[in-house]
Amino acid sequence: MSLFDKVSEDIKNAMKAHDKVALDTLRNIKKCFLEAKTAEGANGELNDADATKIIQKLVKQGKDSAEQYMAANRQDLADGELEQVKVMETYLPKQLSSEELEIRLKAIIAEVGATGAKDMGKVMGAASKQLAGLAEGRIISTKVKELLAAL
Repeated sequence: MSLFDKVSEDIKNAMKAHDKVALDTLRNIKKCFLEAKTAEGANGELNDADATKIIQKLVKQGKDSAEQYMAANRQDLADGELEQVKVMETYLPKQLSSEELEIRLKAIIAEVGATGAKDMGKVMGAASKQLAGLAEGRIISTKVKELLAAL
């Protein structure tokens, strides 16, 4: 079952369960999927890799919104965003732990032959491709800086 079909099926289940947060979140995801399917050059198709990227983007937006709400002392709105993020994260692959991420990044650093902070771009390029969907870009970047500084 494709990610698009799973979200569609889960919308029905959320309706039956009267789960408003899940229903609103899933409807938003499906809207974004449909927009991507009908975008110019998409040929009406949406593969799971593209669907996952869409969900990752929505998760990042939700977390950023929650941070802004917290900065404005609006915990009620931040909580709502974080509840939606939880629903969205169930459709993403399992994220790497800090230890797993460090091991993978050390291998990438050795692979590209990085010798210091000046090689940040090379390492990030390779890491972004290899770790897509497994860790947030911000976390990868922070860890790469830390590891390159230690060289």
